Amino acid sequence: MLQGMGRTQQDLLGALLYQPGGMSIDELANHLAVTRTAIRQHLAALERDGLVLRGETRPTGRRPEQLYQLSAHGRELFPRQYQLLADLLIGEVAGLIGHDALLRLMRGLGRKLAAGMETKVVDETRIAEHMNQAGYEAEIILRSRGEPEIVAHNCVFHHLAAAHPEVCELDLALIGALGGGEVAHLECMVRQGQVCRFRIDRG
Repeated sequence: MLQGMGRTQQDLLGALLYQPGGMSIDELANHLAVTRTAIRQHLAALERDGLVLRGETRPTGRRPEQLYQLSAHGRELFPRQYQLLADLLIGEVAGLIGHDALLRLMRGLGRKLAAGMETKVVDETRIAEHMNQAGYEAEIILRSRGEPEIVAHNCVFHHLAAAHPEVCELDLALIGALGGGEVAHLECMVRQGQVCRFRIDRG
């Protein structure tokens, strides 16, 4: 998201990253070599978006200075290596417990996620809503016989699943637990598919 901002806002957030105690408008203006008015405008926009928050006031010989800090949401704009950690963890777990146990672990995690989302069985539309909240970009497609399929245009675990296909079992268990049936994985991006397609068979 930083890339979608103007240079001044990027530099302002970067300055606050290096000063966790906060900076005043005057300090930011001097650091970035822009006017106090411009800093005020940028801070108002960033505060509105939840990226910056007001911290303590600092006493001066005159009027106390308001300090501005990077919010937790603002910190998340800077690079994080979650994927690297996930790769290392999955690889280590796979080596320790083996293929079959990793499959069981992924299925258990999928069911656990489902239990936190719903207390009863839901339909495909509701499942797609939950998936979209997690970033799957899912939609429902009705086939010629009226059978609904869940089509996900984004695989949120793609890098992990490419190295460890067992990770796909989490998706299958999640969808199956929410929908109350067995899930057929009709197409998979990891297996060279264009999308991931799922059909729930409720028998």
